[in-house]
Amino acid sequence: MTMFDLQKRVAFVTGGNGGIGLGMAKGLASAGAAVVIAGRNKTKAQSALSDLRALGAKAEFIDLDVLDERSCRDAVQRAADRFGSLDILVNNAGTTVRKQPQDLTAEDWRLVMDTNLTSAFLCSQAAYPHMVRAGGGKIINIGSMMTIFASSYAAPYAASKGGIVQLARSMAVAWAKDNIQVNAILPGWIDTDLTRKAREQVEGLNERVLTRTPAQRWGAPDDFAGIAVFLASPASNFVTGTAIPVDGGYSVQA
Repeated sequence: MTMFDLQKRVAFVTGGNGGIGLGMAKGLASAGAAVVIAGRNKTKAQSALSDLRALGAKAEFIDLDVLDERSCRDAVQRAADRFGSLDILVNNAGTTVRKQPQDLTAEDWRLVMDTNLTSAFLCSQAAYPHMVRAGGGKIINIGSMMTIFASSYAAPYAASKGGIVQLARSMAVAWAKDNIQVNAILPGWIDTDLTRKAREQVEGLNERVLTRTPAQRWGAPDDFAGIAVFLASPASNFVTGTAIPVDGGYSVQA
Protein backbone atom coordinates (compact mmCIF):
# COMPACT_ATOMS: atom_id res chain seq x y z
CA MET A 1 0.00 0.00 0.00
CA THR A 2 1.34 3.46 -0.86
CA MET A 3 0.59 4.78 2.64
CA PHE A 4 3.35 2.50 3.97
CA ASP A 5 5.75 3.12 1.09
CA LEU A 6 9.13 4.57 2.12
CA GLN A 7 10.71 4.69 -1.34
CA LYS A 8 12.97 7.74 -1.76
CA ARG A 9 13.00 8.30 2.02
CA VAL A 10 16.23 8.40 4.01
CA ALA A 11 16.34 7.08 7.59
CA PHE A 12 19.01 7.68 10.23
CA VAL A 13 18.99 5.15 13.08
CA THR A 14 21.23 5.63 16.11
CA GLY A 15 22.38 2.36 17.62
CA GLY A 16 21.11 0.69 14.46
CA ASN A 17 23.76 -2.02 14.31
CA GLY A 18 21.93 -4.45 16.59
CA GLY A 19 18.95 -5.17 18.81
CA ILE A 20 15.81 -3.06 18.51
CA GLY A 21 17.62 -0.52 16.33
CA LEU A 22 18.47 -3.13 13.71
CA GLY A 23 14.97 -4.60 13.90
CA MET A 24 13.54 -1.19 13.08
CA ALA A 25 16.16 -0.52 10.41
CA LYS A 26 15.23 -3.77 8.68
CA GLY A 27 11.58 -2.77 8.68
CA LEU A 28 12.38 0.62 7.16
CA ALA A 29 14.63 -1.00 4.56
CA SER A 30 11.94 -3.53 3.62
CA ALA A 31 9.55 -0.62 2.99
CA GLY A 32 12.02 0.96 0.59
CA ALA A 33 13.96 3.48 2.68
CA ALA A 34 17.68 4.10 2.38
CA VAL A 35 19.07 3.49 5.86
CA VAL A 36 22.02 4.98 7.70
CA ILE A 37 22.97 3.10 10.84
CA ALA A 38 25.01 5.22 13.23
CA GLY A 39 27.13 3.97 16.10
CA ARG A 40 30.65 3.21 17.30
CA ASN A 41 31.08 -0.51 16.60
CA LYS A 42 32.14 -0.62 12.97
CA THR A 43 32.73 -4.39 13.00
CA LYS A 44 29.23 -5.10 14.30
CA ALA A 45 27.84 -2.64 11.76
CA GLN A 46 29.19 -4.66 8.84
CA SER A 47 26.90 -7.57 9.72
CA ALA A 48 23.96 -5.19 10.05
CA LEU A 49 24.74 -3.63 6.67
CA SER A 50 24.77 -7.08 5.09
CA ASP A 51 21.31 -7.78 6.52
CA LEU A 52 19.95 -4.48 5.21
CA ARG A 53 21.50 -4.79 1.76
CA ALA A 54 20.14 -8.32 1.48
CA LEU A 55 16.71 -6.68 1.61
CA GLY A 56 17.63 -4.61 -1.43
CA ALA A 57 18.17 -1.41 0.52
CA LYS A 58 20.79 1.25 0.15
CA ALA A 59 22.54 1.17 3.51
CA GLU A 60 25.56 2.90 4.99
CA PHE A 61 27.32 3.09 8.34
CA ILE A 62 28.35 6.41 9.87
CA ASP A 63 30.54 6.59 12.94
CA LEU A 64 28.73 8.27 15.84
CA ASP A 65 29.68 8.93 19.45
CA VAL A 66 26.41 9.97 21.06
CA LEU A 67 28.30 11.40 24.05
CA ASP A 68 29.91 14.01 21.80
CA GLU A 69 27.77 16.96 20.66
CA ARG A 70 29.79 17.63 17.53
CA SER A 71 29.71 13.96 16.55
CA CYS A 72 25.90 13.94 16.76
CA ARG A 73 25.57 16.98 14.53
CA ASP A 74 28.26 15.88 12.08
CA ALA A 75 26.82 12.38 11.69
CA VAL A 76 23.37 13.71 10.81
CA GLN A 77 24.89 16.13 8.31
CA ARG A 78 26.98 13.37 6.73
CA ALA A 79 23.90 11.19 6.31
CA ALA A 80 22.02 14.00 4.60
CA ASP A 81 25.00 14.74 2.38
CA ARG A 82 25.39 11.08 1.44
CA PHE A 83 21.79 10.53 0.34
CA GLY A 84 20.68 14.08 -0.45
CA SER A 85 18.05 14.35 2.29
CA LEU A 86 17.03 13.12 5.72
CA ASP A 87 13.38 12.20 6.28
CA ILE A 88 13.30 9.79 9.22
CA LEU A 89 15.22 9.87 12.50
CA VAL A 90 15.15 7.00 15.00
CA ASN A 91 16.67 7.96 18.36
CA ASN A 92 17.49 4.49 19.61
CA ALA A 93 20.95 4.69 21.23
CA GLY A 94 20.79 3.59 24.83
CA THR A 95 22.61 2.24 27.84
CA THR A 96 22.01 1.63 31.53
CA VAL A 97 23.81 1.30 34.86
CA ARG A 98 22.18 -1.14 37.27
CA LYS A 99 22.73 0.11 40.81
CA GLN A 100 20.60 1.17 43.74
CA PRO A 101 20.11 4.97 43.79
CA GLN A 102 22.38 5.47 46.79
CA ASP A 103 25.22 3.69 45.00
CA LEU A 104 25.09 5.71 41.77
CA THR A 105 27.83 8.19 40.98
CA ALA A 106 27.36 11.46 39.14
CA GLU A 107 29.37 9.88 36.31
CA ASP A 108 26.88 6.97 36.14
CA TRP A 109 24.00 9.44 35.96
CA ARG A 110 25.56 11.57 33.23
CA LEU A 111 26.52 8.54 31.14
CA VAL A 112 22.96 7.24 31.02
CA MET A 113 21.27 10.62 30.60
CA ASP A 114 23.64 11.78 27.87
CA THR A 115 23.49 8.50 25.97
CA ASN A 116 19.73 8.02 26.15
CA LEU A 117 18.31 11.54 26.25
CA THR A 118 20.77 14.29 25.37
CA SER A 119 21.84 12.53 22.17
CA ALA A 120 18.20 12.32 21.07
CA PHE A 121 17.82 16.07 21.57
CA LEU A 122 21.02 16.82 19.65
CA CYS A 123 20.25 14.50 16.74
CA SER A 124 16.68 15.79 16.49
CA GLN A 125 17.86 19.38 16.50
CA ALA A 126 20.41 18.54 13.79
CA ALA A 127 17.79 16.74 11.68
CA TYR A 128 15.21 19.53 11.93
CA PRO A 129 16.46 21.83 9.12
CA HIS A 130 16.79 18.89 6.72
CA MET A 131 13.20 17.84 7.43
CA VAL A 132 11.97 21.40 7.00
CA ARG A 133 13.64 21.57 3.58
CA ALA A 134 12.03 18.23 2.65
CA GLY A 135 8.57 19.52 3.59
CA GLY A 136 8.22 17.27 6.64
CA GLY A 137 9.67 14.34 8.48
CA LYS A 138 9.28 11.66 11.12
CA ILE A 139 11.13 11.33 14.42
CA ILE A 140 10.82 8.18 16.53
CA ASN A 141 12.18 8.18 20.08
CA ILE A 142 12.76 4.88 21.82
CA GLY A 143 11.46 4.94 25.38
CA SER A 144 10.89 1.95 27.63
CA MET A 145 8.47 0.26 29.98
CA MET A 146 10.51 2.14 32.59
CA THR A 147 8.72 5.23 31.31
CA ILE A 148 5.62 3.78 33.03
CA PHE A 149 6.98 1.55 35.77
CA ALA A 150 9.71 1.93 38.36
CA SER A 151 12.67 -0.24 39.24
CA SER A 152 15.00 0.03 42.21
CA TYR A 153 18.09 -0.59 40.07
CA ALA A 154 17.35 1.72 37.10
CA ALA A 155 16.81 5.27 38.36
CA PRO A 156 18.83 7.11 35.68
CA TYR A 157 17.52 4.82 32.94
CA ALA A 158 13.91 5.42 33.97
CA ALA A 159 14.50 9.16 34.27
CA SER A 160 16.05 9.30 30.81
CA LYS A 161 13.25 7.28 29.24
CA GLY A 162 10.58 9.39 30.93
CA GLY A 163 12.42 12.40 29.56
CA ILE A 164 12.59 11.03 26.04
CA VAL A 165 8.81 10.71 25.90
CA GLN A 166 8.35 14.29 27.12
CA LEU A 167 10.96 15.42 24.60
CA ALA A 168 8.96 13.71 21.85
CA ARG A 169 5.78 15.45 22.98
CA SER A 170 7.44 18.85 23.15
CA MET A 171 8.99 18.50 19.69
CA ALA A 172 5.68 17.21 18.32
CA VAL A 173 3.96 20.40 19.45
CA ALA A 174 6.76 22.70 18.34
CA TRP A 175 7.28 21.17 14.91
CA ALA A 176 3.73 20.30 13.86
CA LYS A 177 3.74 23.53 11.83
CA ASP A 178 6.62 22.05 9.82
CA ASN A 179 4.78 18.78 9.10
CA ILE A 180 7.14 16.85 11.36
CA GLN A 181 5.53 14.11 13.45
CA VAL A 182 7.36 13.00 16.59
CA ASN A 183 6.38 9.91 18.54
CA ALA A 184 7.84 7.45 21.04
CA ILE A 185 7.85 3.68 21.25
CA LEU A 186 7.90 1.95 24.63
CA PRO A 187 9.55 -1.46 24.28
CA GLY A 188 8.68 -4.07 26.84
CA TRP A 189 11.07 -6.85 27.74
CA ILE A 190 12.94 -7.57 24.53
CA ASP A 191 15.65 -10.19 23.99
CA THR A 192 18.73 -8.03 23.35
CA ASP A 193 22.30 -7.86 24.61
CA LEU A 194 21.22 -5.29 27.20
CA THR A 195 18.44 -7.45 28.66
CA ARG A 196 20.53 -10.61 28.58
CA LYS A 197 22.86 -8.88 31.01
CA ALA A 198 19.82 -7.90 33.09
CA ARG A 199 18.77 -11.54 33.33
CA GLU A 200 22.24 -12.39 34.61
CA GLN A 201 22.23 -9.58 37.17
CA VAL A 202 18.61 -9.58 38.37
CA GLU A 203 17.52 -12.82 40.01
CA GLY A 204 14.14 -14.13 38.88
CA LEU A 205 13.69 -11.53 36.12
CA ASN A 206 13.06 -14.04 33.34
CA GLU A 207 10.33 -15.82 35.28
CA ARG A 208 8.60 -12.58 36.29
CA VAL A 209 8.58 -11.29 32.71
CA LEU A 210 7.10 -14.48 31.32
CA THR A 211 4.46 -14.61 34.05
CA ARG A 212 3.27 -11.04 33.47
CA THR A 213 3.43 -10.94 29.67
CA PRO A 214 0.20 -12.24 28.07
CA ALA A 215 2.15 -13.23 24.95
CA GLN A 216 4.21 -15.46 27.31
CA ARG A 217 7.50 -14.69 25.62
CA TRP A 218 10.20 -12.08 25.45
CA GLY A 219 9.94 -9.76 22.49
CA ALA A 220 12.31 -9.97 19.52
CA PRO A 221 13.98 -7.05 17.70
CA ASP A 222 12.05 -7.92 14.54
CA ASP A 223 8.81 -7.21 16.44
CA PHE A 224 9.67 -3.53 15.92
CA ALA A 225 9.80 -3.59 12.12
CA GLY A 226 6.08 -2.92 11.69
CA ILE A 227 5.73 -0.10 14.20
CA ALA A 228 8.81 1.56 12.69
CA VAL A 229 7.28 1.51 9.22
CA PHE A 230 3.95 2.83 10.52
CA LEU A 231 5.49 5.75 12.42
CA ALA A 232 7.88 6.57 9.56
CA SER A 233 5.29 6.45 6.79
CA PRO A 234 2.36 8.58 5.55
CA ALA A 235 0.07 6.17 7.41
CA SER A 236 0.86 8.07 10.62
CA ASN A 237 0.62 11.63 9.30
CA PHE A 238 -2.00 12.54 11.94
CA VAL A 239 -0.29 10.66 14.76
CA THR A 240 2.07 12.78 16.82
CA GLY A 241 3.15 13.26 20.42
CA THR A 242 2.12 9.78 21.47
CA ALA A 243 3.95 6.88 23.17
CA ILE A 244 3.07 3.40 21.95
CA PRO A 245 3.91 0.29 24.01
CA VAL A 246 5.28 -2.69 22.10
CA ASP A 247 5.37 -5.17 24.95
CA GLY A 248 3.25 -8.24 24.29
CA GLY A 249 0.62 -6.88 26.69
CA TYR A 250 2.97 -6.48 29.68
CA SER A 251 1.70 -3.02 30.56
CA VAL A 252 -2.00 -3.96 30.56
CA GLN A 253 -1.87 -7.04 32.78
CA ALA A 254 -1.84 -6.66 36.56
